[in-house]
Amino acid sequence: MLNPQVHQSKSAQTLFLHKPFIHGSAGSSFPVWSRPSFLPEKYRSIKATSSSSSSDNSNTPTTTTKTTTTTTRITTTAIPNPITPTPPPTTTTTTTIVTTEVVTKKFISVKATLTVTLTVGGFLSNLGLNRGLDDITDLLGQSLLLELVSAELHPETGEEKEKVAGYAHRSRRQEGEIIYETDIKVPVDFGEIGAILVENEHHKEMFLKEIVVDGLPCGSVHHSCNSWIHSKYDNPEKRVFFTNKSYLPSQTPSGLVRLREEELLTLRGNGQGERKSFERIYDYDVYNDLGDPDKNLRLQRPVLGGKEFPHPRRCRTGRPPCDIDPLSEKRSRKHWYVPRDEAFSEVKQLTFSAKTLYSVMHALVPSLEMAIADTNLGFKYFTAIDSLFHEGIHLPPFKEQGVLKALLPRLVNVMATGDDVLRFVPPETMNRDKFFWFRDEEFGRQTLAGLNPYSIKLVTEWPLKSELDPAIYGPPESAITNEIIEREIGGFATITEAIREKKLFILDYHDLFLPYVSKVRKLEGTTLYGSRTLFFLTPEGTLRPLVIELTRPPMDGKPQWKQVFQPAWNSTDVWLWRLAKAHVLAHDSGYHQLVSHWLRTHCATEPYIIATNRQLSVMHPIYRLLHPHFRYTMEINSLARDSLINADGIIETSFSPGKYSLELCSIAYGKEWRFDQEALPADLIRRGMAVEDPTAPHGLRLTIEDYPFANDGLLLWDAIKQWVTDYVNHYYPDSILVQTDEELQAWWTEIKTVGHADKKDEPWWPELNTPEDLMGIITTMVWVASGHHAAVNFGQYAYGGYFPNRPTVARTNVPTEDPSEEDWKNFIKKPESALLQCFPSQIQATRIMAVLDILSNHSPDEEYIGEKMEQAWAEEPVIKAAFERFKGRLLALEGSIDDRNANSELKNRHGAGVLPYELLKPFSQPGVTGKGVPYSISI
Repeated sequence: MLNPQVHQSKSAQTLFLHKPFIHGSAGSSFPVWSRPSFLPEKYRSIKATSSSSSSDNSNTPTTTTKTTTTTTRITTTAIPNPITPTPPPTTTTTTTIVTTEVVTKKFISVKATLTVTLTVGGFLSNLGLNRGLDDITDLLGQSLLLELVSAELHPETGEEKEKVAGYAHRSRRQEGEIIYETDIKVPVDFGEIGAILVENEHHKEMFLKEIVVDGLPCGSVHHSCNSWIHSKYDNPEKRVFFTNKSYLPSQTPSGLVRLREEELLTLRGNGQGERKSFERIYDYDVYNDLGDPDKNLRLQRPVLGGKEFPHPRRCRTGRPPCDIDPLSEKRSRKHWYVPRDEAFSEVKQLTFSAKTLYSVMHALVPSLEMAIADTNLGFKYFTAIDSLFHEGIHLPPFKEQGVLKALLPRLVNVMATGDDVLRFVPPETMNRDKFFWFRDEEFGRQTLAGLNPYSIKLVTEWPLKSELDPAIYGPPESAITNEIIEREIGGFATITEAIREKKLFILDYHDLFLPYVSKVRKLEGTTLYGSRTLFFLTPEGTLRPLVIELTRPPMDGKPQWKQVFQPAWNSTDVWLWRLAKAHVLAHDSGYHQLVSHWLRTHCATEPYIIATNRQLSVMHPIYRLLHPHFRYTMEINSLARDSLINADGIIETSFSPGKYSLELCSIAYGKEWRFDQEALPADLIRRGMAVEDPTAPHGLRLTIEDYPFANDGLLLWDAIKQWVTDYVNHYYPDSILVQTDEELQAWWTEIKTVGHADKKDEPWWPELNTPEDLMGIITTMVWVASGHHAAVNFGQYAYGGYFPNRPTVARTNVPTEDPSEEDWKNFIKKPESALLQCFPSQIQATRIMAVLDILSNHSPDEEYIGEKMEQAWAEEPVIKAAFERFKGRLLALEGSIDDRNANSELKNRHGAGVLPYELLKPFSQPGVTGKGVPYSISI
């Protein structure tokens, strides 16, 4: 009905009534005023209505008005008089006609329920003025502002439909959570809800777990959030949460296209300024924050990332440069930035292991340094090492009594006197066989089933020869001759036959370590060699150590020195063999921690995480596939930069390369790291440990049949690959969808050219043109974050907890290298003392044992691969069914591993005193268990 009328210039006045009304449930009520005057004008009509009663889902007619204003101007000009030169006056008449159209619209009432997790540092915990204001906000029912976004554009205008808003009020509290609710009137022609904008009206952040909207014709709509919502006082921009339905960019509902693009722009940031703790910006930087030259020039370290020291990139923090070295970034004394949703330190159900690791480094280590004042003091007797597991170490009084016990209940015991005692738990290897570390067969077995199964290689060329410049490092030929080897394997084969029949294997740390020998030897309390260790594959399928070669390059005016050590049958050579073995184990420990563990898992994965958040929308199916595999990795990496791999940190003070540890890691990255060889099958083939064979299980035939890491790893690899294949095929049925997915292509390009910029021109990067290409890339990333990391991490205490088995540092040269008469006499008199002096000092040993205990620990909230289904997967029937099949294969893998460990024919995982190989069993209980494969690199 149209009602034309002529308006006067005086505008109509609207009367707002501030009339209180009561809402609430369960005996509690909160007064709420409609349209409070302190709210922004456009939201003054929004009410936070009661949700205690059931929502009215019937169509509700509502009368609204649509006003059209028409302004008409009529200009009248008189005809000029030709006699009178004066122009006639002009008259203008303006008439305004307002037409009001009465429109009847239908609405439905929907209920939005928000679940907020209680936090340590969020808005529910703090006291003071802001807390009081936030309590008032809760009482007024304006805790969270919600805006529902339609997935559709307006059919007539082609523009986004107007959002529907409502304030959620605090409804109830349940265990560990607060529930907020609101009823919102939604037009019946609103269409499907595609996203929800959320504004946090409190002064403190909150952790939003999920939003569920009920009462829609299509049923409930779930938004899995699991995200920190910043206060509007920190950042006025609203957060956007899309539904759990996944879309390729080309399939994005029209009403969400702009929001999808803008959210990615927000996450990329502008590359300027220092990042704030509440921000969610992902950007790249080089590793220029490991040193601290402003504190002491001794702590200056080179920048990792660039031509001289190639390295993967880290997340940019934007901290200012150091005063002394402008290429280095100032170290934070309090806060190390990671994008807010990557952090775990504030949630009540936080990662236990990360919290305890922090406690070890910032509370226990200083206490140890006070208890053991002499940093060079070694262990005089092996019984003194054993006492670490029985009597323990008395710690000096801590500021607050019982704090260390509370933080580290497994390690710290409180005596009757109230004193804290650090007492280590004997590792399972030691429990099974106290002398396991002494046996050569165990030395060989651990290369296949121990902590670092990634280094053993097949010998394919003979004689062994260095590729380093002989003008700098001396003659390249190895001192290991045919005669030495054939004397050791006489009766089995000649050297030619052994190589042809694939019986000879090597741990080769010669060319990687030799360039650093001279530098490292200038450091206090450590030494280094280049080393080679050869093994022979026995008829039983075990590896027998044959020889160890240690090499020192020309230095300090002395020529190159090298010597070959062998298992022997006389006491002097037996002890020399044990000392040479201690050096090799220190080399293997350093390589394991720096390369197999840190570089190839933690460090290489961070650029994948950054690129995924910058280039793939949270709606993207590949984002949702990868997301659980990236949980907490950036936070644990930032903790590592703070206290583990930093100048004078745990790694530098506990491992042989010392201050050159991360430099050596960079050299290994430049020489060895290739994305295409990070896939388990490709890695095995590269090392000569397998060959392609279409008729064999997994398409590979292993060179050593009883290779526990490879046997179990390939089963896990196949399970992951099949899950990824099913997932990718669902969203990418043909290649054109891969090729035209602009987000996906930008993601892969950024990983290659920015995240791993120092490798951007390498020809081995996989193409991304087909679904099969994508399956291979994703399977590799998932394997690295799950299986690879689990294999090299969660056995650290089992194999390194009794440090003579895997000393992290060798502190003295072997007695035969340029010995003085007195040194040799002391060695002959008491060789045990020479070995103990070579081992780590007391402070080095206890510090690293404490750290390895924590690193081997599964937190109570650990998420194991295949255990929990993501909500987005569960809502897609095809993906849900694929995941259930994946979980079934993982359960079968558990049974296969148990069967293998019970098989007496498999000598590398079964035998008297032998620790079964369980590192790749998918599931575990909390604690130090030596098994369990988490989704992600979370410790």
